[in-house]
Amino acid sequence: MAIQIKNLEQLKLMRRAGLLVGQTLELLRESIKPGMTTDALDAIAAANIKRGGGTSNFKGYHGFPATICVSINDEIVHGIPGPRVIKEGDVVSIDCGAIIEGWHGDAAFSIGIGPVNPEDQKLMDVCEESMWRGIAAGKNGAKLSDIGYAIEQYINSQGKYGILQEYGGHGIGTEMHQEPHVLNFGRAGHGPQIVPGLALAIEPMITRGSARTKVLADNWTVVAKDGSRGVHFENSYVICPDGAPFVLTAIDGGRMELGRLGIEISDLL
Repeated sequence: MAIQIKNLEQLKLMRRAGLLVGQTLELLRESIKPGMTTDALDAIAAANIKRGGGTSNFKGYHGFPATICVSINDEIVHGIPGPRVIKEGDVVSIDCGAIIEGWHGDAAFSIGIGPVNPEDQKLMDVCEESMWRGIAAGKNGAKLSDIGYAIEQYINSQGKYGILQEYGGHGIGTEMHQEPHVLNFGRAGHGPQIVPGLALAIEPMITRGSARTKVLADNWTVVAKDGSRGVHFENSYVICPDGAPFVLTAIDGGRMELGRLGIEISDLL
């Protein structure tokens, strides 16, 4: 499938979907606490997406049974919500998506529950910052692989972490997953050029150990083969027609985090 380029009106619809995702994740961040089950979080997300006039793009996707993915500790991505109880010291990754008028939003974050191991906190901090560095590198006129290069370089500068190879970011628009696939590693200067109207979901996934993974018997949950803890951050962003970026799933459009990196966001959305 060809890379989908959106016009401003289409991007405004994508912003509505992305903002709903961002608000849902913020609600989950505020709600999560020890003693909760992962399916209680799923119910909160489902209700908020419905309230916001959206539908889940996860539920039913290749048979996925829930509104969000909840992955704990050695689970990195695609964990299925259920009766599991969240405990103090857990590292929880939550991935969420929504559709409004046929346009998709997709984002994720990881959070420590109560006091967490400082190495787990650093793991989360490194992964989140690498996502912002990747978005910053994916500026108008850059090459696609500049994103993965920036993500990998930052992570490697912070310590020894496993960067997942089989999973990465993706184009997003009228489907949740579109071309192009976005690696979280590699050499700069390769692949398609990043142009106005191109929307991408940037999502580094890293572990405290090896990058090797396996999928559990539920055919969804991806875990670290060596049992090390893993985390996942994601935002969907676009280059607007004025050539400036805008983070569709960030409540402030990415103004604070990209501004910290010296990048002004578009005011078109």
